[in-house]
Amino acid sequence: MVPRKNAGRASPFLLILLSFGFFLGTYNLLILVMHKASKSATGELTDPIISRPGDLAGGGAPKFHVALTATDAPYSKWQCRVMYYWYKKMKDEPGSDMGGFTRVLHSGSPDNLMDEIPTVVTDPLPEGLDRGYIVLNRPWAFVQWLEKATIEEDYILMAEPDHVFVNPLPNLAHGDHPAAFPFFYIKPSDHEKIIRKYYPEEKGPVTNVDPIGNSPVIIKKSILEKIAPTWMNVSLRMKDDPETDKAFGWVLEMYGYAVASALHGVRHILRKDFMLQPPWDLDIGKKFIIHYTYGCDYNMKGELTYGKIGEWRFDKRSHLRGPPPKNISLPPPGVPESVIRLVMAVNEASANLPDWETP
Repeated sequence: MVPRKNAGRASPFLLILLSFGFFLGTYNLLILVMHKASKSATGELTDPIISRPGDLAGGGAPKFHVALTATDAPYSKWQCRVMYYWYKKMKDEPGSDMGGFTRVLHSGSPDNLMDEIPTVVTDPLPEGLDRGYIVLNRPWAFVQWLEKATIEEDYILMAEPDHVFVNPLPNLAHGDHPAAFPFFYIKPSDHEKIIRKYYPEEKGPVTNVDPIGNSPVIIKKSILEKIAPTWMNVSLRMKDDPETDKAFGWVLEMYGYAVASALHGVRHILRKDFMLQPPWDLDIGKKFIIHYTYGCDYNMKGELTYGKIGEWRFDKRSHLRGPPPKNISLPPPGVPESVIRLVMAVNEASANLPDWETP
């Protein structure tokens, strides 16, 4: 697939829903969107798979389309460029099931990367509806993209700008069971009272809600089309509830996806090898994606000084207004392989991408 740049606008139906909710209160929006989602809800899956041996997937499975949600902020753009560079490097390697690629740009207008990265532009939520939590635009972006794009692959990988492919990625999903990375800080059972506001007892135990976010997830396109409106609906409801908003904070939208999936009876194959997160995960091994969400701070002895700015550091948040410099110095001896590989990956991309210094 070659995504259509700035292809069309969001459907009038969905725009009316959002506008209606914005002006008359989010409750009306939520009911209407849930009604649309419920018409296409899947039946509950029996015997859900929640783990799967690593030797059952190794390339040759159905291709998946890589969907990267992003904004047009300089901070997001340099990460997208690095991510797309490594996608191209790994796409055709043995063991890869990667198909096409789309950056789903939810800023509402084209930017200066349209010719470099295949992009579809979607609209952000109406002003004020996200309450300053920009991540709420992600499910709304997927709803729009799935409606208007032509996607050849039957599966989709939902990815983020701060992902770097370090090994060829096979399709880890299995039929109707998506594959996801389990996050240690997503604990539905620890928040049963709150989860029950959105996942009632008659739907089943809270353990049906997987400890995941929407990314990284490899999922059948037809299933994501059913989950996405509910994901948007649940996330907005969560943000609108002070108790939920306080409890879930910056991972609220992740809980929104996990609950929406459970409402549709969808369970995920949990793959710890899907992703690693430096500085806590030390070795690359056979893992597939580096997620560099945490800062990496070390003294010159190679000792981690997390929470304190190190003598050597790499933190994506140090580069909010533009890309990091080329040829970042490598960390001191003793620093784990994951951090070294991350810096080398950013350096290789910056050395090979044109106009790197341009925000």
